Amino acid sequence: MNYEDAITALADPTRRKIIERLRAGAMPVTAIAAGMGVSRPAVSQHLRVLSDAGLLSVTPQGNRRLYAIAPEGVENLRNYLDSLWDDALASFARAAREKAKGKTK
Repeated sequence: MNYEDAITALADPTRRKIIERLRAGAMPVTAIAAGMGVSRPAVSQHLRVLSDAGLLSVTPQGNRRLYAIAPEGVENLRNYLDSLWDDALASFARAAREKAKGKTK
């Protein structure tokens, strides 16, 4: 998946909360939904969006599924954010060089 799908999926605060819960490790939907203030079916829909965006992996275990953060999906998002940061730093360095040149004249 691409970073755009991940950003769109993470725009929702409930989905960000799900990701926060999964930072501790894989969980079934019932554990993820516990105490979230939204119904289990709603959490399942959010999990599907996160999975479709490539941010979650789903592993069948008996009659339930375990959801976990997908490292490759997070890596795609991180690479995009790193490229933004790299561009910002390069722009800052250019501006600093230009300003320094102006002061030496």
